[in-house]
Formats: sequence, structure tokens, C-alpha cells
Amino acid sequence: MEDETDTISTELRSFGRRRGRKPSARQTKLWEEVLPHVRFSPANLRTENAIWLEIGFGGGEHLVWQAEHNSDVQLLGCEPFEDGVIKVLAEIEQRKLSNILIHPDDARDALRQLPDNSIDRAFVLFPDPWPKRKHLKRRLVNPSLLQTLGRVLKMGAELRIGTDIPDYARTILMSFQGEPRFSWQVERARDWIERPSDWPQTRYEAKAVREGRRSCYLHFLKTS
Repeated sequence: MEDETDTISTELRSFGRRRGRKPSARQTKLWEEVLPHVRFSPANLRTENAIWLEIGFGGGEHLVWQAEHNSDVQLLGCEPFEDGVIKVLAEIEQRKLSNILIHPDDARDALRQLPDNSIDRAFVLFPDPWPKRKHLKRRLVNPSLLQTLGRVLKMGAELRIGTDIPDYARTILMSFQGEPRFSWQVERARDWIERPSDWPQTRYEAKAVREGRRSCYLHFLKTS
């Protein structure tokens, strides 16, 4: 078995920058005062509740929507970009949300801490496409990630993946060919080209729409 330390040392960074402009005093206060109360640790998981995981929540539109519409579910959101984390912290404070945990770093670090069969649903929505050929190996959705998700997802758990890059959709589906624990839930074309009503649009999808790109909405179940 591959040593976990070796795995970590060879992982390629799957995201770009960690921060944008210098945070304001208000944003710094959110980071220093709100984040410590909602920062993920295995001890903070409410195992009596369903737990949903979002990997790379960006601006947090989807994460916050799901938290508001599913108050009995605990949401674990992972995002290394500090501006996105601060947006969610502001929403948590303003909307008084008590069912969100945040891991403000690489999602793979959080995944390693999650118990087996602990997650009821997972989302990977519009991850960085890394369009240049020399960067393709940095794409987040790959066989290694799927193997880890296969460990932490419960039997029957749903995995939703969205992308507006046709080549990325193709490589995602190819990655699933080597992971027999998942079954792609598709019967007709509209199953992957129409966004379900409980899948709110993110800012990245909205940008794809403005730029004339069609999105793919992929659904998988852990079946074995």
C-alpha cells in the first residue's frame, strides 16, 4: 500500500491563487472571529445528521443555498481561495446559519480526515478546468480523487459533478471507468444537460452561460 506521506508529497496543486485583493477590516474580522467557530475538524461532524460535502465551493452560492434549504443536513465546504471563504463566512453570520463547516484549504486534506462511509452526498461543481495541455494533470477530478470519495461516501450516496468544458467531461467519465463503485445515472440526454431544480446556479456556471458554453450535470451513485 502506498504510504500516505508519499501520496501527499506527490499531489499536484489543483487550484490557482489562494487570495485576491487585500482583505478589508471587516473581512479580516470575519476570518479571525467567525472562521474558528465553523472550521472543520472530525470532532465537529454531527454523525446523527446527514453530511454533504462540497469540494471547491467558489463564491459559496451553492453551499449557502443547500444549507438554507436543508437545515437538517450538515454541509462541509472545502475551498482554498480566501475570498470565497470570506463570502461564505459573511453569509453564515448574516443568515445565522448553523449547519456549515468550512475547510479553508485543499479538500484532499479534509478527505483524509473523514471516516469511511461518512458522507451522504458530495458535490464537485465547475472545478478549475486547467485548459492548457501541460496542466491537465492538475485537474482535480481524477482516479485518485474518485478512489478517496469511494471510501468516504456511504453506500447509495450521490456524487454530483458539473463542468462546462467538454474535454473535462470526457476525462471525468473516463476516470469513472476505473472506479467500479460508482454508477452513472443517465438514461437520456437531458439527464446530463438539464440542471435539476435543487442544483442552484453558481457564478462559474453563469459565466459559462454568458460566454455561450453548455454545461454538463453528471450524477453518480455509489453502488458497491
